[in-house]
Amino acid sequence: MPPSKNINGAAFTNYGWFSCFCVLLMAFQYGYHISVLNQIQSVLTCYNLDTNVFSAYRLPSCIPMSTATFSFVTSIFTVGGLVGSAVANLVMDRRGRKGATRICAFFIAAGTAIMGVSISVPTFTIGRFLVGIGCGIGICVGPVYLAEIAPSKISGNVGVLTQLGIVLGIMFTQVAGLRFATPTEWRIVLFISCVLALIQILASTSAAESPAWLSSKGHVDERRVVANLLWGAAASAPAACTSLPFPAGSQDAEAPLLDEAEQRLNEARETPVTVPQLFTSTDLRKPLLIVSIAMLSQQVSGINAVLYYSNSILSKSLPDLGPYVSLGITIVNVIMTFPPILLIERMGRRTLLSISTFGALGSLLAVGFGLNSGFAVLSSIATLTFVTSFAIGLGPIPFVMIPEVSPSHAVSAMSSVALCLNWIANFFVGLTFLPLQKTLSGGDAEKEGRVFYVFACVLFTTTFLLSRYYRG
Repeated sequence: MPPSKNINGAAFTNYGWFSCFCVLLMAFQYGYHISVLNQIQSVLTCYNLDTNVFSAYRLPSCIPMSTATFSFVTSIFTVGGLVGSAVANLVMDRRGRKGATRICAFFIAAGTAIMGVSISVPTFTIGRFLVGIGCGIGICVGPVYLAEIAPSKISGNVGVLTQLGIVLGIMFTQVAGLRFATPTEWRIVLFISCVLALIQILASTSAAESPAWLSSKGHVDERRVVANLLWGAAASAPAACTSLPFPAGSQDAEAPLLDEAEQRLNEARETPVTVPQLFTSTDLRKPLLIVSIAMLSQQVSGINAVLYYSNSILSKSLPDLGPYVSLGITIVNVIMTFPPILLIERMGRRTLLSISTFGALGSLLAVGFGLNSGFAVLSSIATLTFVTSFAIGLGPIPFVMIPEVSPSHAVSAMSSVALCLNWIANFFVGLTFLPLQKTLSGGDAEKEGRVFYVFACVLFTTTFLLSRYYRG
C-alpha cells in the first residue's frame, strides 16, 4: 500500500490485537449459530427419543418438533438477523462500535440462555430470534470496526479475518455437535455460546473504541490516546501523520500527505448518513451499488445450496466417513481462508475476487453436470473446488469492501443496507432452492443438477454488474 495511505499506523500493538480479537468474537458467534441447530437436530427434536427422559439439569431431554417446525425455528434466525442489521447503523452511530459490540453480545447471551433452558417451541424460538438480532448487529459492526482499528498497511489482511472468524465458528459448532449431540448434553452447545457472549461483554469494556468514531464525535484527545494504544506512539497524532515515511523538512512531499489525512478526519466529522438519506444521495449511489451487489453475489453464488448437497454428494464417494463429511468440508473452508489473508495486499481485492468467482462458476457447472450424469467423483471434486473458490474471494472480500468503498460518514448505513440484502438473499435462496430444484428436475433424480446451472447464471450476472462499478 502506498505510504500516503498509512493513516492508521503500520502495525498493531499487543493491545491492538486484543481489541481485534474482541471484534472477531462477533464473527465467530455468527458462524456458530449458522450451523448450531443442524448439529443437534436429531436429539433436539426428539427424533426416536423418549420425551419423558430428563437431563442432568432437570430439563426435558428434547423438545418435540416436526420437520416443518424445526425449519421454521431455524429460519427465524434469518429474520432476527435482518432486524438486527436494519438497526445496526443506528446502534453503531449512537453507541459507538464498542457499545454496539456489547449490545450484540447481550442479545446473544440472552438468546442462548433462553434456548438452553427452553422446554417448549415458543420459548426456544424467541431465544433463536434474539440470537439472530445479536448476530445481525454483530456482522454489520464487525467489518467496519476492524477496518477502523486496523493499521492501514495490513487493513485488507485484517479485514479477511471476519470470514475466518465465521468459518471457525461453524467448525467449532460441528466439533461440539459431534461431542455433545446426546439427549443429556445438547444444551451444553448452546451454553458454550452464552459463556462466549458474556466473555465478550466483559472483554469489550477493555477494548479500544474506533478512532474514526471518536473523530466523528469530536473527541480528538481521546482519539490520540486510543491511536497510541492501538498502533504505538508514532500514530498517536490526530492525523496520524508522524508515522508517514518522509524526510524531516521535505515540505513539498509532506504537504499532500497532511492534506489527505486532514481530509480523512474532516470526512469522519461529518454527520452520519441515515439509510433514507443513503438512498437519495447521488454521491453515494456508486459505493452503495458496489457493496450491495458484492453482498448479493456472496449469497446467490449458491454456497448454501452446495453445502446442503455436500453431505449426500461426498457420502457417495466416501461412504465410510458419512458423519464427518460436513466437518471435513468446513475444515477445507477454514484452511482456504488463510491464502487471502496473506495475498490480499499483494494481489489486490479485484484479482482475488475474479479468481474466486470464475472458480465458483466452473465448479457450479461441474456439480450440476456430475449430478445429472451420475458421475459422483466429478461432483465430489467440484464440491470441494467450489468451497475452495468461495473461501478465497466471494466469502471474505465483500466484508473487506464495505468499509473501503464507503465514506466514513456513510459506512454504518451502507453496512446495514448491504447486510440486510445479504440476509434477504440468504432467506430467499433457502426458501426457493428445493421447490426450484423439484420444478427443474421434474422429480427425475438424474436432472437434480439443473438448479446449479441457475446459480451459475445468476452469479455470472452479478459478477458482470460488479465489474462495471468496482475497480479494486
